Amino acid sequence: MTYHLPPEWYPQDAVMFTWPHENTDWAPYLTKVEPVYIEISRQVLKRQSLVVICHDEAVQKHVRALLNTSDINIGDMDTHQLYTFVIPCNDTWARDHGPITLINEQKKALSLDFVFNGWGNKYESSLDNAINKSLLKQPAIHAEYKAVDLVLEGGGIEVDGKGHLLTTEQCLLNPNRNSKLNSKLSREKIEFELNQHLGTQKVLWLKHGYLAGDDTDSHIDTLARFAPNDTITYVQCSDESDEHFDELNKMEQELQALRNCDGLGFNLVPLPMPIACFNEEGERLPATYANFLIINGAILFPTYCQEKTDKTALEQIHKAFPQYDIIAVNCLPLIQQFGSLHCISMQLPQGFLA
Repeated sequence: MTYHLPPEWYPQDAVMFTWPHENTDWAPYLTKVEPVYIEISRQVLKRQSLVVICHDEAVQKHVRALLNTSDINIGDMDTHQLYTFVIPCNDTWARDHGPITLINEQKKALSLDFVFNGWGNKYESSLDNAINKSLLKQPAIHAEYKAVDLVLEGGGIEVDGKGHLLTTEQCLLNPNRNSKLNSKLSREKIEFELNQHLGTQKVLWLKHGYLAGDDTDSHIDTLARFAPNDTITYVQCSDESDEHFDELNKMEQELQALRNCDGLGFNLVPLPMPIACFNEEGERLPATYANFLIINGAILFPTYCQEKTDKTALEQIHKAFPQYDIIAVNCLPLIQQFGSLHCISMQLPQGFLA
């Protein structure tokens, strides 16, 4: 039975969060960031189940109380459920420490537990790296479990379900991820590992593209994303005075030159660059419209209280996903910790839950 990583728009059982708590860097921002989690939870539970990792029983009790008193409308009480599991965690970035779940032709699910090393040992991550092993032991989880001795974060890869994987050299060829494989920065070795584990056929590399304030070494999910019908939506910078102008224009040229397995190019849908956002210390924050989450029938789309730019971005994403409801979510609180909507979530495809 051959497994492959489905695209994010494949039907989903659930979305996974790892809830922020007082022992994380979110402590000063909890009152501002929890309403964002609640709003995303509300939208998810209308359409599918929600899996929440809770650091301890106190956090679990708190999460259940929050979601039970926040006018959450669960779409189908028979199939949409809120699951909370007590598993210790360092931080909240489920996209990068969550399970990467494959499916096969029989629609059985296999969750791969790659190594998470805190984006190249920048941060303590031992608890986050152990989440998947504990999660996949829960009776409610139907997916099989497989540990993979390879450092890989979900935010570092994009797939289209047609054999293509999109990523950046700055992340996947970085010696801080897989030093044994990357001692000579071997693209061929990384490509072999990715294709073998994820069931892809062709790795598409981007040499250029970054966001100020991003400490993931240029995760692809902040820059360019696959959409149905051979489409890629990506961040475009038209302001020559912006520090991103040169890099993002070079990235755009690379995207225009990409060819699929049949030798054809991709349809490209540009997203505007948000107006620069800064924290109280004057650091630029990695605001990006590419960091959206696809769920069943809807796109949860990050906005940043920029009326004109947000409106343009919403119009553009509708071109890439014309059959989906586009739901704007204010993500200004999220980027205070240098990530956005897609970064805090991990989709769990059909077959993951029992």
